[in-house]
Amino acid sequence: MKAKKGFKVTDVCGSHIIIAEGEENIDFSNIISMNDSALLLWNSIQGKDFTVEDLADILTDNYQLDDNTPLPKEQALKDAQEVANQWKEAEIIEE
Repeated sequence: MKAKKGFKVTDVCGSHIIIAEGEENIDFSNIISMNDSALLLWNSIQGKDFTVEDLADILTDNYQLDDNTPLPKEQALKDAQEVANQWKEAEIIEE
């Protein structure tokens, strides 16, 4: 998968929103709000091919349940798949 070109994140009143830029995205009418985790993932995959497993690795590397326990891989995979599905549905990534 890869993020489509022509989308950028902007901060609107403390919310991270993806907006479309350029003529190829002129018909983009979705408003996509991202929480901090989704923003971390989005920023991490820009200009790169990625898989759901890559997204899960980013989550496990950056989040912990407590001071010593990383986010469990199975939870990270579930969360990463959910984010990837939302991005596919919004048509901001491509296979």
